[in-house]
Amino acid sequence: MLGLLEKIKDLVVYDADREFYAKVFPDSVGRKDLMRLRKMTTADLPGVMAIERKNYQFPWSEDIFVDCFKARYSCWVCEEMDKVLGYSIVALGVGEAHILNICVDPAEQNQGIGRKMLENLINVARGQAETIFLEVRPSNVGAIALYEKMGFNEIGIRKGYYPAENGREDAIMLALELF
Repeated sequence: MLGLLEKIKDLVVYDADREFYAKVFPDSVGRKDLMRLRKMTTADLPGVMAIERKNYQFPWSEDIFVDCFKARYSCWVCEEMDKVLGYSIVALGVGEAHILNICVDPAEQNQGIGRKMLENLINVARGQAETIFLEVRPSNVGAIALYEKMGFNEIGIRKGYYPAENGREDAIMLALELF
């Protein structure tokens, strides 16, 4: 029975009591607390792809997301009332975790959704990895500020890592030790 409960918990990270309290005491629970984090499914791909295309000049293809499922990466969506607000993906293996993508719908940015998803990925990696890594464009100052607030440190630069309008853009490599 415990194994079944763990599998259910792995699919949905949400506290139903918050929804109840929000209905009974409307000002007692914030919007961020009512957002659900759950495992991404192929049914989420239309919403995920729409967000991907809004955010990136060179978006991932749907095939890349399908490959993430096939590789059994930990893929998540953040939703509110069945609308996908953002998504995140982390690869786990050999004592390391690598955040591959965190993306929030532009209309929903700066509301704590990215932080909520990042905290979830860190929790997913804890106990399975000693270090969590990611790359970020130097031009993405908002994401860099979030990562630094969460304790990530710069460990290097990947030259020409990202496609850009006029060639390639470097990536800042960041890491967080998980103790």
